[in-house]
Amino acid sequence: MTLTPEIKDALQAHGLALRGVSPDGQETVLLIGPDEPAFWPIFSTSPEYLDGLDDPLDRWSKRILNQIAKQFGGRAVFPSDGPPYPPFLSWAQTSGQCWQSPIGPLVHDQAGLFISYRGALVLPGASEIPAIGESPCTDCAQPCTQTCPVQALSVDHFYDIPRCKDYLASEAGQNCMVGGCLARRSCPVAIDFQRLPQQSAFHMRAFMKNYVA
Repeated sequence: MTLTPEIKDALQAHGLALRGVSPDGQETVLLIGPDEPAFWPIFSTSPEYLDGLDDPLDRWSKRILNQIAKQFGGRAVFPSDGPPYPPFLSWAQTSGQCWQSPIGPLVHDQAGLFISYRGALVLPGASEIPAIGESPCTDCAQPCTQTCPVQALSVDHFYDIPRCKDYLASEAGQNCMVGGCLARRSCPVAIDFQRLPQQSAFHMRAFMKNYVA
């Protein structure tokens, strides 16, 4: 399968970008994530964001990616589909652009610890296995391992969600709650990929509401 400029243009029109390609048998999986900083102004003026209903970002992602998938003769899949859930973590790591970071979450060669996938486009036709690059963490001072105020993200890859949420609910935790996770913000790879404060606050509110241990 050959990636066409038209696919990238269709994504870019909605503040999205290709964040990895993974072969899957006779199909090709295109991993789609936000294109910062263009993404937030587009999403935050969408009907889904403005209607006050639950899960605006998931609903927006499904509308946009289903539309693009239909345009190019494929189908869209999403992290919330399931169970069973699509293997987004495996796809990411076979894309040659994503690795497990020292603190557990994935790190991307362009988005750093801010990598996220709004969904994937599954298109007909096999693709070559991507060349596997080297993790940006290999030669990094790894400030992410020292930045979390409560070490909720730790080097043993255990994410202590209750500890994180307790901190976010405190007065001291408002820096993270408003500006986003300090560990992720410290990633040198993501220095030019920082989210807008409004976007970070949106994601942190969703984390506090939806994630349980």
